[in-house]
Amino acid sequence: MAAKAGAGVLTGTGRNAAAPAPGSATGRTLTVAHDGSAAHRSVQAAIDAAAAGDTVLVSRGTYHETIDVPAAKRGLTLKGATGNPEDVVITYDNAAGTAKPGGGRYGTAGSATATFSANDVTVTGVTIQNTWERSAHPDVKDTQAVALNASGDRQKYVDSRFIAHQDTVLNWAPHATAQYRQYFRHCFVAGDVDFVFGNATAVYDHVNITLRDRGAAAGGNNGYLAAPNTDSAKPYGILITDSTVDSAARAGTFYLGRPWHPGPDAVGRLVIRNTVLPAAVKTGAPWTDMGGFSWKSAHFAEYANTGPGAGGGANRPQLTAAQATTHTARSYLAGTDGWNPTL
Repeated sequence: MAAKAGAGVLTGTGRNAAAPAPGSATGRTLTVAHDGSAAHRSVQAAIDAAAAGDTVLVSRGTYHETIDVPAAKRGLTLKGATGNPEDVVITYDNAAGTAKPGGGRYGTAGSATATFSANDVTVTGVTIQNTWERSAHPDVKDTQAVALNASGDRQKYVDSRFIAHQDTVLNWAPHATAQYRQYFRHCFVAGDVDFVFGNATAVYDHVNITLRDRGAAAGGNNGYLAAPNTDSAKPYGILITDSTVDSAARAGTFYLGRPWHPGPDAVGRLVIRNTVLPAAVKTGAPWTDMGGFSWKSAHFAEYANTGPGAGGGANRPQLTAAQATTHTARSYLAGTDGWNPTL
């Protein structure tokens, strides 16, 4: 799965002139500026000082650090001060195979630049990226390098950017059969291999997605957009809706997804609907097998997609109009408590 890395820093936002969504916090606001002009110089220092329900307001700048919001920080809001995610960048460069200072390796989840384990978190107006490059580390076998590890319930990510190569965004349910929902609205996500993946219920709504070019020749394999491993007991996995996928890669070199099957109860559920798909998508067969498991054993479907990468046929299952009514942001996120974060 490792191959030549694509372009370096990307630009782009989920929408033009994005403004941050209203925060849900009701507590204090803790300020961050790396030049010392605020209460805290690092984002993690402010998170450590925050209580549940507080807001961490981050000034313009690039913050070279990893951050971790533990489960106890429920209701925390992380907010870029300018409203433009390109102005506030949190970045690091660990991979799964990177050696830890105390011994061992970070592993996939541990490679994340940002980990949010708390419920009811809101993230708005920031860029979170993992700049680890395969070409700079030819000796590293495990090349997964996560930007965002989203592993809480009722999490909202708005007007933000998530950039890496392999495994950019991990949508994770620490307890596979429990309810973990994550909502992305007006965001930008970029990667090349399995870069939207996991077993949580996640909705990507009005999101811009870039398939990063690894240099594959026409008809070759540049990578895979998604790799869900939804538990068989869950009705919903990952939904990409009303979004735009783009790519500078050659035509017919990207798969939409493949089923990650780390255990016997993982089946993978993914629906891409009402979304513009680029020519880089393999139009005749956009789904593929993984680890000996057929994509046909998963639940992959499309509905009303457009663009040069859209299509039909036996290898592109489509929802019926009736089925599409149950595959919406509202239906995926409602859960048992009627959560409705849609804007």
